[in-house]
Amino acid sequence: MLVYVYAVYLVLSIAITVWVGRTLHSNGRVFLVQNFQGNEALADSINHLLLVGFYLINFGFMSLTLKYGEKPADLAGSIEFLSTKIGAIIMVLGVMHFFNMRALIRFRHAKFFDSAPAAPKPAAMKQEDPAWTA
Repeated sequence: MLVYVYAVYLVLSIAITVWVGRTLHSNGRVFLVQNFQGNEALADSINHLLLVGFYLINFGFMSLTLKYGEKPADLAGSIEFLSTKIGAIIMVLGVMHFFNMRALIRFRHAKFFDSAPAAPKPAAMKQEDPAWTA
């Protein structure tokens, strides 16, 4: 029975982590573009790096904490075991999110942008450009 509980734990934890990661990645882009003063290339790069780090930390946490906790002996114990494990994953996700938001807001107010060049404007592609004729 323990193997099934672990399987449910991993499936639920991975699903929650991927859902939260995708949500933050897609909805956080607007915040990051504004945070980096319109520099979309930098914002997209940071957004992707944050997503990769988010997944690495959470999947690592899931793997490391798999063995911890009192092993369930019955169905009620299995539900309690799962709720404790899933709750820990959700708490870690929340703490990471608020830590990242705080760091990004502090970065926004740093003096870095006072001397940074403006975001580059993308050049308009012409109709005869080879990229259009693919």
